[in-house]
Amino acid sequence: MILPRYRIDASRIRGAGKGLFLEESIAAGGILTAPDAIDRTYRLDELKAAPDQMYASARWFQDRYTLSPDWPDECYINHSFEPTGLWHLGFVFALHDLPAGTEITVDYRHLLPPGEEEDFIDTATGEKIIGLPWYESLMTTTRALAHVLDGASLSD
Repeated sequence: MILPRYRIDASRIRGAGKGLFLEESIAAGGILTAPDAIDRTYRLDELKAAPDQMYASARWFQDRYTLSPDWPDECYINHSFEPTGLWHLGFVFALHDLPAGTEITVDYRHLLPPGEEEDFIDTATGEKIIGLPWYESLMTTTRALAHVLDGASLSD
């Protein structure tokens, strides 16, 4: 579920197609998306047994993934190595104060299986997008979220 008001529009990222854009400002540490109606997760070996579904998968924790073959609007969040949002255990948090009109992006390395290479490259850097090991991903996003929240003034 996407919490702030938003719109789907042409992405500013070359070759990305459509993107998800904020219609309101969000403070650093604010939640942009939250889990909603997740009725099951899949082990990586289950997904690999049905490779036609891998395109619609996202890692949530350890070797557990969700599938979104119906392409909800969250699927318009594009990749960036300098993202505006932080993917952490299925939530996306604002990495800094985001004004209305900001395109929401996340680092896909946290959503991919460890060592799996995305079918496309990062257009800003030309680098490959390769899934991080679970422990590295969890440590990286936990530290980043702690850093953001340490500097943010969030209301309940």
